[in-house]
This record gives sequence, C-alpha cells and structure tokens, in this order.
Amino acid sequence: MNKIKILIADDHQLLIDGIKSLVNSVEGFEVIGEAGDGIKVLEIVKLKKTDIVLMDINMPVMDGIETTKRLRKEHPSIHVLALTMHNEKGMINKMLDAGANGYVLKNTNKEELVEAIRKVASGSQYFSSAITITLLEKNSDGSNSKKHSEEKVELTAREKEIIALIAQGFSSREIGEKLFISPRTADKHRTNLIEKLQVKNIADLVYYAMKNGLIG
Repeated sequence: MNKIKILIADDHQLLIDGIKSLVNSVEGFEVIGEAGDGIKVLEIVKLKKTDIVLMDINMPVMDGIETTKRLRKEHPSIHVLALTMHNEKGMINKMLDAGANGYVLKNTNKEELVEAIRKVASGSQYFSSAITITLLEKNSDGSNSKKHSEEKVELTAREKEIIALIAQGFSSREIGEKLFISPRTADKHRTNLIEKLQVKNIADLVYYAMKNGLIG
C-alpha cells in the first residue's frame, strides 16, 4: 500500500515536532517534510511527491491562505488540510475559498486528525464538528441566512442526494459509486449546485444542507 505523503506547514517547531511524531506513528502515513512559511512549502513540493499539506494559516513570508491559492494553481493534485487555531467564520471561508479541502482545529484529538488526513488525501472534504457549528452560525451581516430563507430554491431529488453526500464529505468517486453515476457526472452536479444555489464553496453547501435538513 502506498503511504500518504504529508508535508507539515507551521512556524512553531514544537508543534511541528508533535504533529510529526503523531503522524509518523500511524501506519500508512509518512511525513516527507516540514516548512515554517509558504515559500518553503512551494519549494518542497517541487522536489518531493506530496499528497497533502497540513497548513497553518498564520505563517511569516507567505501565509497559509496565499500558499493554498498558489498550491491549487500550481499543484492541483495536492490536497490541503487547514490545521489551525482560527475558528472564525471569516477566516474559515477565506481558507476554503483559497481551495482548502478541509479544516481542523489544533486542539483536535489524534483520531480525528487521522480521519481528516485520510478523508482529504482521498479527495473528500473534512470539517471538524466545531467548524461545522461555526459554518451554521449567521454571518455578521446575516447574508447566508437571508439568502437561504428568502430565496427558496427548488432542488430535484437527485440534487438533494448529491448535496447531502457532498456535505458528508464524500468524494466525487464515492458519490458516483453510491449513486451509480460516473465521477465526472458527480463533479458536474457539484458545479451545477454551486451555481444554482449561488454559493461560493463547499462550506456554503454544508451550511445549506444542514439548514434545510438534508443531513443530520
């Protein structure tokens, strides 16, 4: 079995050492490098095969948001899992808009971090429970709640199935297997839903699905 190759990006060496020790203790995981800033991240991924970057947000030289944007543009096959102390909705949305595939807080336990890494490395999304709760809260300007309450959008039964599976973190391949459609078709549904609901990212789809009772 091929190991999941992991790069840790954080500007606190003590945290890097702790995460590295934890990750290397899991069968099938391998830390291939560490970086204290975004420029170093970009240098490492050019030299070493990387499946996933555990990305802090606050880093010198180039922060995690800008680094994630660069990674999605220059190395789209590399997945990004935000690993940070920030639990503010604005920061979460900035990171997800930049292209992060998941978001976990640094106070998570080992089991959740391992699950998040596996999910994100496989192409799925992962949000810790605390992040999901934050995403369900109203924006400071109430924009999400207003959009979803006043502008009722009719979804087909298939669209409801798709959005529920997306919100639960299933990849396009997994959705295809469950619904007997191709991953390409699942991808097309995802794009169409984002356009139809006039949302920006997967976080907003999660918000919509939970607010409208599509998932528990």
